[in-house]
Amino acid sequence: MANLFQKISEKQISRRTFLAATAAGTASLALAGCGTALAPVGANYDAAAINGEGQWIPAACWFNCGYKCYNAALVVDNVVVRQKTDDTHPDSFNNPQLRGCLRGRAQQQQAFGVDRIKYPMKRKHWEPLTGGDKSLRGKDEWVRISWDEALDYVAAELKSAKEKYGNSSILMPTWGDNFCDFYNAINGFGGYTTVQDTSSVGTYLHVSGILGILPAGMNDANDRLDLLKSETIVLYGCNPAWASAGSPSYNLVHAKEAGAKFIYVGPSYNETANLVDAKWIQVRPGTDTAFLLSIAYVMVTEDDPLSNPIIDWDFLNRCTVGFDAEHMPADAALNENFKDYILGKYDNQPKTPEWASEICGTPVQDIVWYAKEMRKDKKVTVLHASAPARCNNADDFPQILMTVAAMGGHFGKPGHACGSGQYYQSTNCGPNLVMMGASGAPVIPNPCTDIITGPELWDAVLSGKYNRTGPALWGDLASVGPNDIDIHVIIHSWRNSLQTTQGIKKGIEAHRKVDFVVSCAYSLNASAQYSDIVLPIVTQWERQSSYFYLGFYNRDVQFFPSKVVEPLYEAKSDQWIGIELGKRLGIDVSQAYPLTEEQQYLNIIAGTTVINKEGTDYETLVTITEEDLAWWASKYGKTDGKPQQGRIGLKELMEQGKYQIERHEGDNFGNITYEAFVKDPKNNPLGSKSGKFEIYCQTKADRINAMGRSTLKPYPSYIQPLNGYEQSFKDWGKKIKGDYPYQVTNPHYLRRAHTGFDYLPWLREAMPNPVFISALDAEEKGIKDGDTVLLTNPHGKVLRQASVSQRLMPGYIELPHGTWLELDEATGIDKSGSDNYLCAPITSGQGVSGYNTQLVNMEKYDGAPLTPDHLWPMRVVKL
Repeated sequence: MANLFQKISEKQISRRTFLAATAAGTASLALAGCGTALAPVGANYDAAAINGEGQWIPAACWFNCGYKCYNAALVVDNVVVRQKTDDTHPDSFNNPQLRGCLRGRAQQQQAFGVDRIKYPMKRKHWEPLTGGDKSLRGKDEWVRISWDEALDYVAAELKSAKEKYGNSSILMPTWGDNFCDFYNAINGFGGYTTVQDTSSVGTYLHVSGILGILPAGMNDANDRLDLLKSETIVLYGCNPAWASAGSPSYNLVHAKEAGAKFIYVGPSYNETANLVDAKWIQVRPGTDTAFLLSIAYVMVTEDDPLSNPIIDWDFLNRCTVGFDAEHMPADAALNENFKDYILGKYDNQPKTPEWASEICGTPVQDIVWYAKEMRKDKKVTVLHASAPARCNNADDFPQILMTVAAMGGHFGKPGHACGSGQYYQSTNCGPNLVMMGASGAPVIPNPCTDIITGPELWDAVLSGKYNRTGPALWGDLASVGPNDIDIHVIIHSWRNSLQTTQGIKKGIEAHRKVDFVVSCAYSLNASAQYSDIVLPIVTQWERQSSYFYLGFYNRDVQFFPSKVVEPLYEAKSDQWIGIELGKRLGIDVSQAYPLTEEQQYLNIIAGTTVINKEGTDYETLVTITEEDLAWWASKYGKTDGKPQQGRIGLKELMEQGKYQIERHEGDNFGNITYEAFVKDPKNNPLGSKSGKFEIYCQTKADRINAMGRSTLKPYPSYIQPLNGYEQSFKDWGKKIKGDYPYQVTNPHYLRRAHTGFDYLPWLREAMPNPVFISALDAEEKGIKDGDTVLLTNPHGKVLRQASVSQRLMPGYIELPHGTWLELDEATGIDKSGSDNYLCAPITSGQGVSGYNTQLVNMEKYDGAPLTPDHLWPMRVVKL
């Protein structure tokens, strides 16, 4: 492979050197704009690294990748010439090195990539306050402008929209104001319409607390040492080897070595299941509720307290409500219960293994076997991901998964758990042992009350109407219903929303309808591509770490990365943009942004606490002296602080870049979630209305049914999935397939974190992003490994190379999530395989993003085969 490092010498910025990467192989690069040229880094930088020149700096690995690991960068003359991962201490299970994956190790291509957006820019044919030719959004050329011009334009557009249509005409699709320093300026200006995100945890989002489960179904299993006590570990839709790369797989391997038996439930046998040699229980996408209802049926019908004790009746009676007629909650409005439902009392359909098998594709013998594994006298841990909850009409999945675990009594005891096996707490749940301090920065609340559900977003922009469902989440059922909305401005900040929201085709229409679109970005993602103005932002390597980045780690560690290099080109931080825009919008920026980013970071460090040795309370982590404050000021400018006493000095902490708690059996730091509740439910109630796990939950039914999309029972019951397996038939009774006979899901993939990293040449070469196809389906269609495949449905067409596998259920296709759209508008074909170009912009129930209940047709493509992604030209903006 050719030298992947390139040096950019730019006359406009004195004595600043940059690093870029070749697209792949021996391909040459031409850097557009201002006569810059590329030259190899060559021996000077190699020699500098070998001779010990430069400085290793703990560096952020900043994407929402599902986990966080240690990253460090070797910097020579403001250039990152090497990266490494955790070598801060010897590796052991009690104190593991937090080693980065291939994504983190490629981070330098993100910061120093030749595709960095260097300057503020506008569409060539955009005109202020008119939009110009809107049809050219996504196709137009770009023109360089100054920061003053760019911010003046944006301010003028926002003022015009507010004056003519009100603040609700300004749309910022995001998770919330805490995630970007840009929002205080917009909220101070009067706010914006936001989006209710249901993509990450799916149907867990709105039902967790009211069922008694910890919020969003996350961080609610036991810690990693307790995992070693489990006899059976169920990975329900989990694939941390891809989705949460790093220590979770390490923890699972240790559990296997300790004697645990593994079960994997899902439509494909993934890398994590293979790693721990799990038994595969095949379940089609979107049919998990049917599968688990039949599990409950078997447990009930085969349980005998004397000869075959499967169900933990003591746990059900003490810790749950609604399982049977004798244990109903006080607010029950329906004279029905879960036990009688699965036995067929209300619909004359017992939820037998035979009934479920036809729907979910699971062999009857596997259903019976799995049910017996859930028995009360086995130590069982169920770790779930959100994939089964990211399905339309999967609103009962969190409740039925909890119900089956409760039937076996698998909560609140050593070796027993049912909770999240994803994100930062994957395989290691519990309160953080190192607690991040507060930044001290204010968050101005959003005065606007319009909240659009994600899958309905683009329809709302195009039609001017949306289903107002947000108030139902907080019990205000009367305010739910149709609502008018008139969007004229779209702001993309922090999130690539056009790419990550269902129905990209409609999203493009929406972007070409509104008056103005602006993006903050450091490379030309889909949202920036379809904008009128793009503001270049810094990466996390070019600023002090943000509150968002620091907030997500496994419970044993807190990272403290440093600014790695000075900002490249004319990139600015979100806060800088917020301040300068705020001045133009007439807000008091001294109130909106009273603290510098460096001050906020020092506040976070000073306020960080660590669990004491007794495990009973938290104490100050960092010692700060007057000398430390002077050192900080010399590096980052004057900041306010005062001396304090802690466990580790400020300089040592910043040089190390993390603080990690060593664990061992018998320490005081273990976590058994729900332990106090299970021992004494009366004095340790859960967050539900009854204070117990609600197998019958009136609040769930009332709130979701008020939204008008579905009719749910208060207990888990079967609802046919929207765009699911049964709807792939034009005649279900005769089993005649329809026009779109294949189910497709969108798993997380090692090349990316959502859409982040997708454009990096190293990762494109290492992880080619095929479409995964069952060997039986491939044989039927005459498709071989590497063939170009066309997937179609009413919402789009995509191409990908085939990866034929025995590890997928027939009729099921995996199209990895997050590729960057490469759309040929003439043919309507996206060659990147973008999942959201196929995902229908429709929803159900509480407004879930149904990524994993989609239908497509598949055929071998008769056009020219796809060129491998890493050979595609990069999106270098020519100015």
